[in-house]
Amino acid sequence: MLEFLRGRDVLVAGWGVSGRSLIEPLTDIGARPVVTDAGQKAMAEAAELGLATATSADLLEPAALQRFALVITSPGWRPDSPVLASAVTEGIPVWGDVEFAWWVDQARIYGPVRKWLVITGTNGKTTTTNMTHSILRAAGIPSVACGNIGLPILDALRRNPGPQILAVELSSFQLHWAPSVRPEAGVVLNVAEDHLDWHGGLDAYAAAKARALTGRVGVVGLDDAVAAALARKSKARRTVGFRIGVPADGELGVVDGKLLDRAFTKAAILAEVGDISPQGPAGVADALAAAALTRSIDVAPQFVKEGLQEHKVGPHRAAHVRELLGVEFVDDSKATNPHAARSSILAHPNVIWVAGGQLKGASVEDLVEEVREHLVAAVLFGVDAPVIAAALARHAPDVPVVELSSGDDQGMGDPFTSEIEPDAVMARAVRVAAGFAHRGDTVLLAPAAASLDMFADYTHRGRSFAAAVQALDEKDIGRTE
Repeated sequence: MLEFLRGRDVLVAGWGVSGRSLIEPLTDIGARPVVTDAGQKAMAEAAELGLATATSADLLEPAALQRFALVITSPGWRPDSPVLASAVTEGIPVWGDVEFAWWVDQARIYGPVRKWLVITGTNGKTTTTNMTHSILRAAGIPSVACGNIGLPILDALRRNPGPQILAVELSSFQLHWAPSVRPEAGVVLNVAEDHLDWHGGLDAYAAAKARALTGRVGVVGLDDAVAAALARKSKARRTVGFRIGVPADGELGVVDGKLLDRAFTKAAILAEVGDISPQGPAGVADALAAAALTRSIDVAPQFVKEGLQEHKVGPHRAAHVRELLGVEFVDDSKATNPHAARSSILAHPNVIWVAGGQLKGASVEDLVEEVREHLVAAVLFGVDAPVIAAALARHAPDVPVVELSSGDDQGMGDPFTSEIEPDAVMARAVRVAAGFAHRGDTVLLAPAAASLDMFADYTHRGRSFAAAVQALDEKDIGRTE
């Protein structure tokens, strides 16, 4: 099925982690990889490794793309990127790295075909993927967590000894470029506004997520209206749901503080809600999703329980940083969209909200309206801070709001500038937030936005928040009792 690539040139579009993972498999099947990337440093690095390269300008010359049997794109490349659009026009197939990995696996290039358990959703993907992997480990099944979680699928396939099962986190970008993937089981956790600038709208974004529901078993989050609606469109041979409530037949849910499976057996208790990390509704939902995936391949309830007990939340995902004079400081930098921020805020009764960044076209109106009763104050930074501030003014006018500039860490209210000193801005944000806090409050970093306007990534943002919190002393806390 990959024989058509033998002896042919294959264009690798994007020299990131996924692009690098393509080189050895392409070479192993006898193809000749050619790298293109917008960054000069990336192109120089590929050339230093002895790889052929081509610039976008070269590739857009008449008939220049005809030499390629296939274009494999990094997931972040939009379909309307000139090189990709030209390839489609000229009839050259365009795959994502996940699509290519699927066919490498199906061709048994690196051993027997694996079972794929695919996890997608606007929020909770990484936690659910890690929970799934933890359950598989508890059951003694050789497995690996891969995909959008960090380890490329191709690198996972090339491991020796290889895994039997892949817990695969996939973004909407990756699913868009992977139409052939048919997982053993796949889950759509939730669907909320995110990456609308890339997909062009919520319907296209949801359609990309729905590609997880094309295999033997599909799983959907029933407490999320859009995800639940996808159950009616699911192409999986069987579709089940999960909810944070009493499950009907064919569902997983919660009864008397216990996770209950009524989808893959008459009724089986899987775990105690109190054993789930992270605590709160979002963590329980992720645990139910992981349980559904693993139960779909006959993992026994005892191993679901053991795996969930062993799982601990990763950094920057509702992580407790410190308590000072009865004020808790929580780092949820991974809350990179309004839907994620919603779950984070609702987990605490009194929140000083630290937020801001790039909203990526998402609206915060519904978020602010829903969480306003939980807000003590809001401290905002980043390019879309004014958008969040305007929503707060409309829906929560009594909540104090401070907008920080990037140019002066001692100033407030100045226009956001491009001269960004992110750690200084974060230090100021944390000090201001602490000044609003009193015993029983939570200072919560739940940005509701991407980080790249100021920080290297969400982990940098979380580390910056944690460092600023550790630098506080008792006099920085405001209305203590």
